[in-house]
Order: sequence, then C-alpha cells, then structure tokens
Amino acid sequence: MLSFTCEGEPLVGILAEPDGTPAEVGVLIIVGGPQYRVGSHRQFTLLARHLAANGFAALRFDYRGMGDSPGEARDFLGVDADIAAAITALLAARPALKRVALWGLCDAASAALLYLDSTRDPRVAGIALLNPWARSAASLAQTHVKHYYWRRLREKEFWLKLLRGGVGTTALRTLGSNLRLARGAGRKTADSRSFQDRMAAGLRGFDGPALLVLSGDDYTAREFAGWAGSSPAWQGLLARPTLVLHEMPTADHTFSTLEDQDAQCRICLDWLSTRCLAPRT
Repeated sequence: MLSFTCEGEPLVGILAEPDGTPAEVGVLIIVGGPQYRVGSHRQFTLLARHLAANGFAALRFDYRGMGDSPGEARDFLGVDADIAAAITALLAARPALKRVALWGLCDAASAALLYLDSTRDPRVAGIALLNPWARSAASLAQTHVKHYYWRRLREKEFWLKLLRGGVGTTALRTLGSNLRLARGAGRKTADSRSFQDRMAAGLRGFDGPALLVLSGDDYTAREFAGWAGSSPAWQGLLARPTLVLHEMPTADHTFSTLEDQDAQCRICLDWLSTRCLAPRT
C-alpha cells in the first residue's frame, strides 16, 4: 500500500512492483468513476500485476471521496490535483523512475487528457486511452441514430410493424428527438470550451507517445469515434504518427472476458516497451 496526500487529504494507492529493477517509466492507472482502484472484475488489479510481472511499476489509487480515500466526491472534471499527487507519490516512492505513463479507461482516459491540457506536466512519458468518454446528449443521440435506428430502418420487420401500428408513437417521438439532438452534436458554446475540446487540446499539446484502444461492442467507444471524426478540434489527431490505434471488434466497454482482458494487457505492455521506453526523435 502507498499512502500520500492531495491538498491536505490522504489518498490510498496500491503499488505493484517488479521483482528486479523496474523500467525507467512507471504506470499510473487512473480510475474512472464511480469506481475504485480494483476496477470492474478486478481489471485494474490484473493490469497492474501484469505490468509488474513484466518490469513496470504500476500504481492504482483512489481519488478523494472514492474507495478508501476520504474527502468530497468528485468526477473526472475535477481530479487534476489527485493525478498530480499520485504522479509525485509514485516518483518519490521509486526514485529510479524517471517519468510516468498515464493509463485510463472511459472517463479516466478523459481525465488524463484534461490533466495534460491543464498542466502540460513534463513528467508524463506517454498516455494510454481506452474507450474515452466524450458523451453529451447530442453525441449520444447521434450514436443511437447511426448504430441503432439506421439498422432498424433497414429491417423489413420494422416497416411491417409500423404499418400494423406495432411501432408506437412514443418510439417515433424518441427517434425524432434523437435526430434533432444529433444535428446539434459538435456544437460549442460561445463562452467556453467543452470538455471534449479540452481533451483534444490536451492530446494536441502532448508530443509523447499515445495509445488509443477502442472496443467494438461499446457505445462509449462509438460515441468517441463519432465525436473525433466530426469535431473540428479533433481533426487529424487520431492520424498523428505519435498515436497508435488498436480496435478490438469483439470487446465490450470493460474488456470483461479473460481473452479481451489479456489482449488489452498485451497491447498496453507492447506499447509501453516499444514506444514509451524508446528515445524521442
């Protein structure tokens, strides 16, 4: 266990360490919420142990107000200080480490990008993003229209039910509402950046290696892909030479099968070994 403080409040983390000398880059596993450091079906624990078994020190921790860390509960928009404190704690606990790679799933991936946008922290060696959260009412509606309603409209059964009155007015109103919201996807407010645009700025301002893993069986991943493909702030970012994209067609949001969990662990380990430890050019 590794205990440290953030703005005067105690945080609780678990540090997984290799048997020998660790690689010079450590890994900070950022927790998405509402979630704590073990993760769904122990995925953060399994990832940390896998990384440690292959030479990488990995710290997973609870934000303030989550798990065993006391304090006021917060969401991914307000954890910059927690992430900074965890990086400091990891580097202090293992002075041989030079820098840290950030790993995050869902809104933890979003939090990592927001952290880079806010801090430009030079201690960050790389960033691994799995199914980032980019949801708004408009983007969710756009995803439903593209991946659900469009499929339904091509089914003969749907039109037969419609002609027979089997498709209720509530369903038709929902489709109409989603179409209206979808047309608004990507619009920004006049007075401030959206968190999605801040995520893009965080990635654009980071010149280190990035890993993006997208699950095929996951609306969150589809929403992110849709947002990144349509938002001006995201244009060109997923095609950068510093970013490696892996698509896992059968995986769900949390990589819940042992096969998918093992696969994403291998992908992350390979990226860490080949990209984060390689000298920058």
